[in-house]
Amino acid sequence: MKIGVHLNFQNYGDWERYEARSNEPQAVSDQQIYEEDLYLASLVEPLGYDSYWTIDHHFSPYIMTGGAMQHLTYMAGATERIDFGTMVIVLPWYDPVVVAEQISVLDNMLQGRKLTIGLGRGAAQREFDAYRIPMGESRDRFMESLAILRKALTREWWSHEGDFYSIPETTIRPRPRNGPEIVDNLKVAWVSPETLKIAADAGLGVLMTNQKSWDEYREELGQFNRIRRDNGWGPVQPTTVANLACFETEDEAWSIILEAVTQAQISNNNHYQFADSSIFKAAKGYSYYENFEKTFKRKTTEEIGEFNARPQAWGTPEQVLQKLIDIRDKTSAEEIILNARYGGMSAEHAERSLRLFAKEVLPKLQELDAPLSPEVAGLA
Repeated sequence: MKIGVHLNFQNYGDWERYEARSNEPQAVSDQQIYEEDLYLASLVEPLGYDSYWTIDHHFSPYIMTGGAMQHLTYMAGATERIDFGTMVIVLPWYDPVVVAEQISVLDNMLQGRKLTIGLGRGAAQREFDAYRIPMGESRDRFMESLAILRKALTREWWSHEGDFYSIPETTIRPRPRNGPEIVDNLKVAWVSPETLKIAADAGLGVLMTNQKSWDEYREELGQFNRIRRDNGWGPVQPTTVANLACFETEDEAWSIILEAVTQAQISNNNHYQFADSSIFKAAKGYSYYENFEKTFKRKTTEEIGEFNARPQAWGTPEQVLQKLIDIRDKTSAEEIILNARYGGMSAEHAERSLRLFAKEVLPKLQELDAPLSPEVAGLA
């Protein structure tokens, strides 16, 4: 099976200054975070990993990639062998013609390496506001932009007339190298049950971005593939994300992942403003998120952090190997992407973990098959 890596480019320690809208100097500069994570990214190919993935977020310390396509275009020039993926491009924020062109350019730059496009509709009010896009339109904008992407990447000449975009006959240049393959392999990340059904009915694949338990994901994957079967399509296997903390001892690994995952959860809650249910009540299509506020009132941050850390890929190399095999078995993942640095994890810890995993675990996983279970296929 394939094993990829992604990095968060997260300035966790800057949240207090950011929320206060302070102009005081950063304790740790964004430039330092970039230098550290770009260095870690430079290790992915020589250490033997199969792919590199990036996230699409803006305007806060949460994740500072400044857009998935710009980030991957840089990485395309810095590597020669590995494949690439987005997790995800948030379609409602952008002009879909621009997205299609960026995908086509990157596809040509990769010269035959695989490009997997994960898509999403977004859930952070602050990002929608900065892009001047009503959050309540996200689902409709997503579906229309998806239709445009499919046209642009598979047809020489095309046009579109919809609710949000009126596009005269045009073409994308350079023509994509692998347009039909990219379209056939489009993936979507979901949290809400509503998005699951919409994505399955749209013929999309699955990108599991580590926001639920593996048992919940397994059940939802079965639902997803049953909906696909009802539409006449075959089952798909997901690409699955897991946080990595691979160290010489179990105690060190647990100490590091517990702190970093707790910090990452705080950062996630801050960015999405999950503690304020009024944001999601006011936006069409986000009713599922309204209950998050109750969760944060019932549990402490430490309890939520421990709950989220336990199922991840942490421990000694032997323990990490078994946990990732268990994740593969539960989700039928065809590829696992390791989140190598998150929360306030130090670059030194992230590098040690990446190197130890590459030496002791990676070759063993790459030798394994990635079978599709009947339960995930929706047959059980």
